[in-house]
Amino acid sequence: MRRTVPVILLAVALAGTSACTKTKSGEGAGDSSGPVKIGLVTKTDTNPYFVKLRESAKAHAQEKGAELIAVAGKFDGDNEGQVAAIENLVQQGVKGIMITPSNSTGILGALKQAKEQGVLVIALDTETDPKDAVDATYATNNVTAGELQGKYVKATLGSTAPKLLMMDGTPGGTVDEQRHRGFLQGMGLKDGDPAILGTAPTNGDQNKAQAAMENLLQRDSSVNAVYTLNEPAARGAVAALTAKGLAGKVAVGSIDGGCQGVADVKAGKYLATVMQFPKKMAEQGVDAVVSFAKDGKKPTGFIDTGAQLITDKPLAGLDSKDTTWGAQNCWG
Repeated sequence: MRRTVPVILLAVALAGTSACTKTKSGEGAGDSSGPVKIGLVTKTDTNPYFVKLRESAKAHAQEKGAELIAVAGKFDGDNEGQVAAIENLVQQGVKGIMITPSNSTGILGALKQAKEQGVLVIALDTETDPKDAVDATYATNNVTAGELQGKYVKATLGSTAPKLLMMDGTPGGTVDEQRHRGFLQGMGLKDGDPAILGTAPTNGDQNKAQAAMENLLQRDSSVNAVYTLNEPAARGAVAALTAKGLAGKVAVGSIDGGCQGVADVKAGKYLATVMQFPKKMAEQGVDAVVSFAKDGKKPTGFIDTGAQLITDKPLAGLDSKDTTWGAQNCWG
């Protein structure tokens, strides 16, 4: 009975979205039996970042004459839905599965079974734990991304002592832990430091972040710096700060680098964002699966797809690009 529920959820996800795409076979599509089938399992379809990743994978698969079957969890943290998706994709005969794992340990059993069936398994954006549970990972170095945000916020404060609120992601999530840790490294702080006035999980969701920030501000509104896991969380945090009359008075940074996020930085809603490159992740993942289907060669290890600080208020010692560059390259 416990195994039935996520399979039903998967069926709903497949029927209720346009994420499942099929294309005609073409050059690079593998053997004569049809196009190479590639599975993509993302954390959610509500976050624009994962929408961009899926769209990029779809477009590149079509260019390669491959067939992309894309499924998303119902929410960030939906491990059961992702497990069921992997099992379903293996049954459909995919050559490779690309996944952004919601739970870096909870997904391990399903990934192991897929690999035992000869499926190439690639992590996108988020590492598994252990890292070698997948054949290769194409992702941002999330510790570095968090550190860039932290260094920028610290430099913005100058000699002023930080009074920090932290909008975290999903408890126990690999990306959440890495960005959180990197940010504190950039700030020169450690967990438990009295400079941290409060933390709250947001699951990377704008509404949850706004509610979390409102609650934290009720306890202490002396904040002068805010860490945010991603841009939806940043927008929620800024909405709460604005309602409290603190807009423009708090140094807010973020990570994602989506086109909307770049526009938010340009508008002064937050000072900076660290751009990721999900299009590059998706395209390199698709290329790896198509290559594996043709010659059996597997990619290995961690492939860093890069991170770039975006701000219109550059600071000495920190490499950054302005929002004009950001708008031209967002999520490239």
